[in-house]
Amino acid sequence: MTIRPLLFIITILIGGFYTSSSQDTSKKYKIASIGFYNLENLFDTVDDTLINDEEFLPEGARAWTPERYQEKLTNMAFVISQIGIQDAKNGLSVLGVSEIENRKVLEDLVIQPSIKDRNYQIVHYDSPDHRGVDVGLLYNPKHFTPIMSKPITLLIFNDGIRRYTRDVLYVKGLLDSDTVHIMVNHWPSRGGGEAKTAPSRNSGAQLCRNVVDSVLNIVPDAKFFVMGDLNDDPTNESLKSYLRTVSKVKDVHKTGMFNPYEDLFRRGQGSNAYRDAWSLFDQIVISKGVVDKNKMGYYFFKANIFNKEFLITPTGQYKGYPLRTFSGDTYQSGYSDHFPTYIYLIKEI
Repeated sequence: MTIRPLLFIITILIGGFYTSSSQDTSKKYKIASIGFYNLENLFDTVDDTLINDEEFLPEGARAWTPERYQEKLTNMAFVISQIGIQDAKNGLSVLGVSEIENRKVLEDLVIQPSIKDRNYQIVHYDSPDHRGVDVGLLYNPKHFTPIMSKPITLLIFNDGIRRYTRDVLYVKGLLDSDTVHIMVNHWPSRGGGEAKTAPSRNSGAQLCRNVVDSVLNIVPDAKFFVMGDLNDDPTNESLKSYLRTVSKVKDVHKTGMFNPYEDLFRRGQGSNAYRDAWSLFDQIVISKGVVDKNKMGYYFFKANIFNKEFLITPTGQYKGYPLRTFSGDTYQSGYSDHFPTYIYLIKEI
């Protein structure tokens, strides 16, 4: 694999490190990966009277038995075990997740055999979402150390009535020795129509922008990762006008926020499909401090969509779509209706 992050060519991968040489120049790089994955209704089988989880119970509409729950955990863990290992051999350092019922499902997830050895730790807070789903963060303690975390309430009102949705999870920590800021999002859906619900997602984007600006005003080269299922594409106004993203690294000085997924989307790639059209709702937006190669520590190398063949529906009406757990109420032993997304970071060592 040939990579061109600077003026020379990185050519050899040795145990998670890249080495490079060009005439008298010889340098070595470390690589890390950060991802996001919508786990599509990762519910346990226990009735929680505080939320509406009736369809995900053994006697519910989807006959959500312990056996099916365990298969879902196995499937999700296997996907996570594979993301990014082509180049970052130790796997994801940090993974934001959405559509989880509670902390317990994450505790059950991280002990699955395919990822147990990574010893993923959990950051999670209960959200007031009307469906009872939350966002969370998994991290490998060998690579990442949280300094602080908190949920940030996203206030949405429809006709003066509050619509309860997912909080934004904010985590500040150390990626190796780099101080980074991570925001995990699951903005309000398009249910009821894209145009009608756009103001809700704009509010989510503005909330994130306010947090980003509050830090960048003090630390202009702060390293931010705004990730999540945004329920909007990279070209929608929530991203372009409210979070104020740009699609080219050379323009990042204008707004301080670079969206590497806009270029992928314009080239026809997506992370979820609906009515025979691809969307790219699952994004990781980064700040200027992450793309600046002249600063110390990790910087951005490449953005990816993890869309391996085993994650794709092979036949039938939804051929080519992500292979999900259910098609309607029909169990099909799949994974998620979203592909994971992830980025590679590299730093000179």
